[in-house]
Amino acid sequence: MNRGLEGRVAIVTGASRGIGREIALTLASYGASIVIGYQKNVAQAEEVASQIQSLHGQDRALIVQVEVSRESDVKFLFDAAESHFKKKPHILVNAAGVLLSTYPKLEETSLEDWDWVFSVNTKGCFMACKEAAKRLDDRGGGRIVNITSTVVANLPLGYGAYAASKAAVETFTKILAKEVGARKITANCVAPGPVASELFFEGKSEEMIQRFVDQTPLKRLGEVKDIVEMVALIVSDAGEWLNGQVVRLNGGLAM
Repeated sequence: MNRGLEGRVAIVTGASRGIGREIALTLASYGASIVIGYQKNVAQAEEVASQIQSLHGQDRALIVQVEVSRESDVKFLFDAAESHFKKKPHILVNAAGVLLSTYPKLEETSLEDWDWVFSVNTKGCFMACKEAAKRLDDRGGGRIVNITSTVVANLPLGYGAYAASKAAVETFTKILAKEVGARKITANCVAPGPVASELFFEGKSEEMIQRFVDQTPLKRLGEVKDIVEMVALIVSDAGEWLNGQVVRLNGGLAM
């Protein structure tokens, strides 16, 4: 299968750490130029850019600070991609996300926290998708991948706001796939299960982590590499026939 991404520009949000970081590095390894969207940690974003530059020895990475819930920032993200690489972007991967690391019950979830989770996970993803629908290269090979979560399917306690925010993304992604398909752009979700990443470990005790391991038929946490290669496949030419789907990569935790 051809997963060569030479000549293509990929925008990855949440690309300074965790799964987003590894997606950016993996797509770069297949030849894509990468726009590294980050919110706070410029040092981490610069480290990702440096690794990408070392792969190719030329200008193949751009870092852009973006608050994904702010419309002007999202538009600037796409403007910067076009201006820097002198072409329309071909790929958008929405990997930016937050969760409530205290894992509150719904009755204990404040309105402020609920709004924060939806602002980043749902509104931010929506605005990036909206911009991508208008601005991705539509000559063929356009790809939108939204990183959601298996919690939408297995519904663990303490994930009410997070699961709801990701469920909304999965729903509008399916509609988006119908809207942009005629332009040879696909839209899909990749929904990891428990993956050994910064976001997963945040606020969890060893007991909580072991509980997820025990619930998974393969009896291990996922690794970031389990996720990123699927994303690379979906955004490649080999992934064209996959459209409007939610790919749950969870080792059998939710089927």
